[in-house]
Amino acid sequence: MTSMISRRLVAGLALAALSLSFSPVHADTLDNIKKAGKVRIAIDTAIPPFGMTDDKLQPTGSDVDTAQLLAKDLGVTLEIVTTTGPTRIPMLQTDKADLVVSTLSITAERAKVIDFSIPYADHPSVVASLSTVPLKEMADLAGKKVAVVRGTTQDSDLTKQAKEAQLVRYEDDATMALAFASGQVDILATARSLLPAISKKNPARTAESRITMQTFYLAIGMRKDEPALKEWVNGWVKTNLQNGKLGAIYKKYHGVDIPVEQLLKAGN
Repeated sequence: MTSMISRRLVAGLALAALSLSFSPVHADTLDNIKKAGKVRIAIDTAIPPFGMTDDKLQPTGSDVDTAQLLAKDLGVTLEIVTTTGPTRIPMLQTDKADLVVSTLSITAERAKVIDFSIPYADHPSVVASLSTVPLKEMADLAGKKVAVVRGTTQDSDLTKQAKEAQLVRYEDDATMALAFASGQVDILATARSLLPAISKKNPARTAESRITMQTFYLAIGMRKDEPALKEWVNGWVKTNLQNGKLGAIYKKYHGVDIPVEQLLKAGN
């Protein structure tokens, strides 16, 4: 009887060892980035001044400079993966990008499917319009056409808070800006920082901030369950907030300072 039990025990241990040998090993994205010598970062290059192209059609903007600094400090080359608002998170989920640096606001809904770094900038969200449009509060949007980029926080907020507004959804900020400039819409919901670029398309139609919806924190997005990558990115953000490099990038393109202490406090 003892011999039979021993044989069964040995057989069970062997089976357990065999099953463990075939268990999937969790991929370490940070390690993979270093081995590949490049980091794939998704950036929307159609939302100036965060992302855009210069006169030589090269990517530029505050998010582009941020991604370039991150890649340099990581010791790898940067591969920019062009994205739009609605495709930023799918880029991570389908492994087309390692990180997202693309005006990605921290929200509870997004945090269910991806992880965020500590914030590297703030991002007030506003409803803007022509000065001739009577607009003081959300209730004033009832029955009016409001332009918004599909899948953004502005889209979700207006869907909840301005149910009687007629939301006109566009696929990216450039298309929405063109719609405003051409007179297709007189009201739009977007980031306050984008208003100068939107108004520049047609100076006769200036988009003025009328309602502050909320202030978001921008963070770097990554897939869930990547503790090594998240720890490295968080350390990188803290260091470059404290040494002023991230603030200098933001001020270069946006003309305002970022609230460093507030961002660091929000990340704790």
